[in-house]
Amino acid sequence: MKVLYVASEALPFMASGGLGDVAGSLPVALRKRLIGCRVVMPLYDSIKQEYKDKMKFLTSISVPVSWRRQYCGIFEAKHNGVIYYFLDNQYYFKRDGIYGHYDDAERFAFFSRAVLEIIPHLDWKPDIIHCNDWQSALTPLYYSCYYATQPGFENIKTVFTIHNIQYQGKYGNELLGDVLGIGEENANLIQYDGLVNFMKAGIECANQVTTVSPTYAKEILDPWFSHGLDPILNQRSWKLCGILNGIDTDNYNPETDKNIAANYNAENFEKAKAKNKKALQEHMGMAVRSDVPLIGIVSRLAGHKGFDLMKEVLEKSLWERDVQYVVLGSGEWQYESFFRELHDKYPDKVGICIGFVPELARKIYAGADLFLMPSKSEPCGLSQMVALRYGTLPIVRETGGLKDSITDSGDGEGNGFTFKSYDAYDMLGAIYRGIDAYNNKDGWKILVKRALECDMSWGKSANEYIKMYKALLKK
Repeated sequence: MKVLYVASEALPFMASGGLGDVAGSLPVALRKRLIGCRVVMPLYDSIKQEYKDKMKFLTSISVPVSWRRQYCGIFEAKHNGVIYYFLDNQYYFKRDGIYGHYDDAERFAFFSRAVLEIIPHLDWKPDIIHCNDWQSALTPLYYSCYYATQPGFENIKTVFTIHNIQYQGKYGNELLGDVLGIGEENANLIQYDGLVNFMKAGIECANQVTTVSPTYAKEILDPWFSHGLDPILNQRSWKLCGILNGIDTDNYNPETDKNIAANYNAENFEKAKAKNKKALQEHMGMAVRSDVPLIGIVSRLAGHKGFDLMKEVLEKSLWERDVQYVVLGSGEWQYESFFRELHDKYPDKVGICIGFVPELARKIYAGADLFLMPSKSEPCGLSQMVALRYGTLPIVRETGGLKDSITDSGDGEGNGFTFKSYDAYDMLGAIYRGIDAYNNKDGWKILVKRALECDMSWGKSANEYIKMYKALLKK
């Protein structure tokens, strides 16, 4: 089986979020299971020179962009056993960053079309083209409309994965012919709610639509989660499924992580976790206490991540319970200000770093006792899995991938603390149950060991993708 994995970003080359993590990890896991998976992405100017130096030029072609043709250079590199193809066009990709440019619609229409145009030049024909998010959502559309019956393109299946339905690629209808090259006869496949909608095209035209967790696949059928796409998704629900992401357990490994004060595993964590907690408290200028539960937060500071709930009740928890918080993140001014004020009032109890420091994130995962993640919606979420990997018990709301990866320890088998309603006091109740569990020292050791033994690797997820690919090829 041959899979061409199409992504607008992939670690270690270029990443801005969860898609980059997935595109850097899932293909490796698939290759280890003898699936011929290769990745294709744009050749951004911001990719580090050390990676560019390892790229080999294969050939150059021209790609149709509506009525004109644009240069596309094809470069190849190998990383972690996976072959990557980089598509070069300096007009579209020799810029700072990945997204946010005035002509993103044209840039990623070019990329989506180029993915298909390079196939005859690779000496390698995929059985499946797996596209991700709106930036490559036009590939299934172009394939269905213009390539499916061409020699050399027969019998290719397409998969489209929604990582976050909020970002759909919406543009004006004036782009249809002149920029996207889509005629009137196919316009209905991409038009939605008076606009061009890239994600809608991917949902309509792909043979299989997936999301990054089973619960999220169900949630996006509901208007509260779907950002307007629920009518289309309900019509196409027969081809929709959810597969929970994993994490790179070699990268996130408390036994080998050089960023933390002491390494450990499920058999020897007690003293090492205590050392990491002490080092974190000292680093953040907090009171060094082993007897108080330390709750970590690593996140973008935005309302939908649950910070509106935190703003309502976290100070109350500091009055009512003996607890500490350590926060790393940046985002909306109101939440940055809230945590700064909280730190000023309670410097021994609240440590804060505005920004994102990867090394400090590791220290928090290893040094905290509990990890707070009360999102309004969370397609998959990786932080709760990383927290488990470091033996730090997550406190989460039951939504999306949080619900699929964390179960409440009240059942005697769970690996965290959960709450259902998006309500500040429901969240506070889960925090208090986590604090009470921490104060039961014998029971706490059992919970930490259970967290460390959870399998959050890509192995399980890769096997689910392989099952889906095989079922798709049989249809």
